[in-house]
Amino acid sequence: MTNLLIVESKNDQIFFEALVNHINLKNIEFGNPICKIDDYECLGGLSQKRLIHYLIEIKSSVIKEGYINAVGIILDNDGRREERLEMINSAIKEVFNTDEQFTNTSRFITILIDDYELKIACFLTHVDGKGELETVLKAIKTKESPYADCLSAWKKCLSECNKDISDKDFDKFWLNNYIRFDTCSSEERRQANRKCSISEFEYVMKNKKDVFNFEDTVLDDVKNFLKMFN
Repeated sequence: MTNLLIVESKNDQIFFEALVNHINLKNIEFGNPICKIDDYECLGGLSQKRLIHYLIEIKSSVIKEGYINAVGIILDNDGRREERLEMINSAIKEVFNTDEQFTNTSRFITILIDDYELKIACFLTHVDGKGELETVLKAIKTKESPYADCLSAWKKCLSECNKDISDKDFDKFWLNNYIRFDTCSSEERRQANRKCSISEFEYVMKNKKDVFNFEDTVLDDVKNFLKMFN
């Protein structure tokens, strides 16, 4: 028997795999991300169509093989908690024809597929009820970050020029600068595209995981969620 986690993007998968390994959880596998970075279908936001498609695949696997014990769905909160819960509930209702619904995160509901009981839970990535993965990573950084932090002055300048940047885009920009300039050695900068870029997040998580604090209390909620599948 195994437990399956569904995440939004490739970078989400890389981060949560690192976190699962950090807290030494077993029997957890990751499905393909709902939204890939280079997937045009996802450019406008999270795709409910992809979530439904993936749940249909899980249902089919359960009917044929019955090896999945529980499924975890991890999406970004992004300031849209109720909207995200409604999206997940709608997808589950369409695929499994059930009235079981989530009213909160980090709780299992049980779906009956023929005589098979499948447990499903969900979690929304956030810091204080807001944000997404980049917001979390910004909150748990370990290194001094002048290159990234000085972007606040740039953001203030934008405001004075009657221009704006969303918190979501700012956090992504902050993280890019933190990885590129605040945490890269002079040797790594010779191969900056491969070793100092958020687009190569897998390298960062495998070789420089210490630039983030995996013991930060910001991660307590998601750790407790993941331990539900242990």
